[in-house]
Formats: sequence, structure tokens, C-alpha cells
Amino acid sequence: MGNVIVVEEVSKSYKGISVLDHVSISFEKGKIHGIIGRNGSGKTVLIKIICGLVRPDEGYVSVNGKEIGKDVDFPESIGVIIEAPGFLPNLSAYKNLDYLASLKGVIGKEEIRNAVSLVGLDPDDRKHVGKFSLGMKQRLGIAQAIMENPDILILDEPMNALDKSGVAEIRELLLRLKAEGKTILIVSHNTEDIRMLCDTVYEMDGGKLIRQIV
Repeated sequence: MGNVIVVEEVSKSYKGISVLDHVSISFEKGKIHGIIGRNGSGKTVLIKIICGLVRPDEGYVSVNGKEIGKDVDFPESIGVIIEAPGFLPNLSAYKNLDYLASLKGVIGKEEIRNAVSLVGLDPDDRKHVGKFSLGMKQRLGIAQAIMENPDILILDEPMNALDKSGVAEIRELLLRLKAEGKTILIVSHNTEDIRMLCDTVYEMDGGKLIRQIV
């Protein structure tokens, strides 16, 4: 089906300390891919580079055939969670997503309501996000990533702070999105989530891609 994301010989250093060391990896369209590694292994920096949020010192990344930082600044049709989702604490879940959606103007109220419902939240709940549990904020972060129906999802620790039932619901949602043809990249230190969901699994350590597990 072709590789939708290609990372070629990417390196990155901060203050002389290498965080990525000539990483090359590609991800096939329509599958769920996983990257595991300890904190500090370089996996979050790698996905920031894929998303165009950080520029590599060496190498290049292409998404859907377009080189990031050259052909486009940011990948097109991509939904992302990186680290802890941030929202306006004095607005409801729906109002937060409505505000974010207004920045691009590509979806309407129905798509926003559907995304909130898909992650197990109530779009009519007026409770302010500042009063949400960490698990509810994580669900809302996933809703934000999927609401514009992107072709690619990049999710950093998507099960973070979710209880057992929440983990099961989000796993089911991700498998449903895969069945719809989405390409999903999950970055996690939780090997159980990775092994249950992913078609391919890679391990990073010390800024290097050390092996493919699946």
C-alpha cells in the first residue's frame, strides 16, 4: 500500500547532546505502528520532527510524499497528541474543540459532537475542562486528534491516565479507525498496548532505532 511516512537518517542534538542518531524508519499506509522505549530514548523528539514541530540537524522526513520543512512546514491531514493535552480550563469539552476547529474552519458542529461522543464524553456536558480528571482530559485530547477525520494519527502515550474500561474503549476506537484506512503511529512505554494494537513495533534506546520487534 506504500509508505505514508518516511524518516531518513535523521539526527538531532541539544546543547551538544545527541537525542537522535541517524534514525531511518518508514510506516506503511493503513496500519497501526508502534514505537516503544524508555523515557529519554528519543521517541517523542522523533514524532515532533515527523510533525514538523522540530527541525532535524541532519536527514529528512516526508509525509504523503512531501518533505517536511521543504515542500510543507507541517504534514497535511494529520491528528496529533504529543505529551499532555492542553485545553482552556474555563470552557467545556465541546467549546474547547469548537474553538480549535474554528482556527481551520474545515469541520462543523456535527463532526465535533461526533468526536466527543466517540471517546466516551458527552458533548452536551457543560462541565469545565479545568474540573476534568486526567483520564477525561486524555479522552478529549484524542477527540481533538480525530475530529477533522485525518488520514494519519500520531499519538504519544494515548492510554495515559485512562482506567481499564477507558483503555478498552480507546483500543476499540483505534482498531475501528485502522479498519477505515487510517495510518496510526503510537508511541508508548506500555508494551501491552503496543503489542495488542500494532502491526509493526520498533524499539528505540539512546536516540537510536535498535530493533524491529514485529
